[in-house]
Amino acid sequence: MKTSISYRHIEAPQQIEPVVERHLRKIATLLKVYEPDLVQVHASFEKHPKRTEYSFSVNLSLPTGTLHATGTGPDAKICTRKGFAELEAQIKKHQALLRKDFEWKRKRGRSGEAAAD
Repeated sequence: MKTSISYRHIEAPQQIEPVVERHLRKIATLLKVYEPDLVQVHASFEKHPKRTEYSFSVNLSLPTGTLHATGTGPDAKICTRKGFAELEAQIKKHQALLRKDFEWKRKRGRSGEAAAD
């Protein structure tokens, strides 16, 4: 998986890097089916200069599509968790659509049919 992370107006990115690495490993387990060279992650952190708010955005490029997630919060670690949680949910939904899970759902039978047989 190719990753690139950019920081804007953040003084200590060393505190955020372990959190990002842990989430990237978790995403890598979800994306085992893809060729590692074809998966690209672009993330950016930004601290708003006039407010004490951080924003995090991440783009995930897959051979089957591109996913985008954002997170904002008062702390850089919190916005990172929010962004990656949203991205993980999108990955799971995207893979379910590719597997066509919606076609394999069982329909609930009527209660009258069981009694008639």
